[in-house]
Amino acid sequence: MIFITAKFRVLPEHADRWPEITDAFTRATRAEPGNLWFEWSRGVDDPNEYVLVEAFRDGEAGGAHVRSAHFKAAQETLPPHLAETPRIVNMAVPQEDWSLLGEMAVPERG
Repeated sequence: MIFITAKFRVLPEHADRWPEITDAFTRATRAEPGNLWFEWSRGVDDPNEYVLVEAFRDGEAGGAHVRSAHFKAAQETLPPHLAETPRIVNMAVPQEDWSLLGEMAVPERG
């Protein structure tokens, strides 16, 4: 899979509305056949920073995402709300889903 993490520093006046601002882009991306997940989190230390964790089935699915109409629209509509260019980590990972964190295994309950 293609695993991507990106940090978006949002202008303070737009930070509380960021989930609403990105809603159409988020819904359209999640609907892509090659999308595995597309999840936003807000920073605990910096409420103006959002972290996007996303994954695509493979490079072809990731490429289709970047070529999509909703990605091109986001390239136009999202930057005016940002304080800086987002930072990204993008890599191919030889797995298809999340792995369990064995070092913090939770015993079965009940």
